[in-house]
Amino acid sequence: MNQRFYSTKSPGDFVGVKEAVLRSLPADNGLYMPAVLGRLDQSFWEEWREMSMSEIGVAVAKHFFGGCVPGEVMERLVLDAVNFEVPLVAVGGESFVLELFHGPTLAFKDFGARFMARLMGWLTEGDEGELTVLVATSGDTGGAVASAFHGVEGTRVVILYPKGKVSGLQEKQLTTLGGNVTALEVDGTFDDCQRLVKSAFLDRELSEEMNLTSANSINISRLLPQSFYYFEAAKKLPEGELPVFVVPSGNFGNLTAGLLAEQMGLEVERFVAATNCNDVVPEYLSEGKYRPRASVATISNAMDVGAPSNFVRMGEIFGNEWEAMRGRVAGYGFGDDETKEVIGGVRDELGYVLDPHAAVGWLAAEKWGRGGGADGGVGNSSSGEIFGCDG
Repeated sequence: MNQRFYSTKSPGDFVGVKEAVLRSLPADNGLYMPAVLGRLDQSFWEEWREMSMSEIGVAVAKHFFGGCVPGEVMERLVLDAVNFEVPLVAVGGESFVLELFHGPTLAFKDFGARFMARLMGWLTEGDEGELTVLVATSGDTGGAVASAFHGVEGTRVVILYPKGKVSGLQEKQLTTLGGNVTALEVDGTFDDCQRLVKSAFLDRELSEEMNLTSANSINISRLLPQSFYYFEAAKKLPEGELPVFVVPSGNFGNLTAGLLAEQMGLEVERFVAATNCNDVVPEYLSEGKYRPRASVATISNAMDVGAPSNFVRMGEIFGNEWEAMRGRVAGYGFGDDETKEVIGGVRDELGYVLDPHAAVGWLAAEKWGRGGGADGGVGNSSSGEIFGCDG
């Protein structure tokens, strides 16, 4: 049976893969979730440690989309999209850094953007008119999306980014491609950019007239490929040793992808959400109250999100139960001074250079390992701590 997708606000209404992927956002302003997502077949688990990440990606994507896309097509899409290495580097003791910056734009968003561009291209083959990809970025999403869609026939890309809040390299990635890629500087924050994108999608007349689709992690096809590297990292640990995934987080698509991997059967000891001072999710895990607010600019700018979209999906996964979520996810937030200090400390002591986002992950791994606190952290065991490095 082909996979169907429902809105988090209308669990009884279902759409097919084409509408879920190309429309991105349901009319009710919810987010799409798969109707059925059980454990991967036993045959997968008998072989997964010997599989390449691309092979894992093919198996996971076929399972997730459940027959919506022919098997041979899905294999071609994944193998073409995920064709770069993802090293797992040991950095001191039981800590490992999963380097996610080896794609063409040096960002972990390359996984989702490249797969999504190829899937959208297949879904629109033979369609009339032009597909407009509208995306908000706090830094690396825009560059990855621009690269993935640049020169793709039948598409144009419009990227909204906050003025003065992306790095110089990121701004060049957004603004210099030309062709079918247009970047618009917004005098505001990432949350303002994201609000504009959502407003455009909720205007059904505009959305249909412009044939809009999103490349943010609100799009379920952008989210799914990010689950591939959770399997890849876990398989590299000794058999029987469960990973603790420490995830630098902004819009929380990356962590949500890890939770989807767990739903598909990946055994994980714990997830740890690492944020900068935009810590609405760690605050929720600590207090049980979700209070989105305007984001604050930090040196880990890709995580400057005050109202993370994918928190809705996290809630859906845990039945919107606070205790259930904090039982699987710990959360910690850190300021710029701590981030700068740990970058220098790890470089001097261990010879490894962390970017500001990975540095926030390192801080969270250290705090979790020390036993955490009232915000749901628990002590480390013999499990390996793994966190993503994006830069």
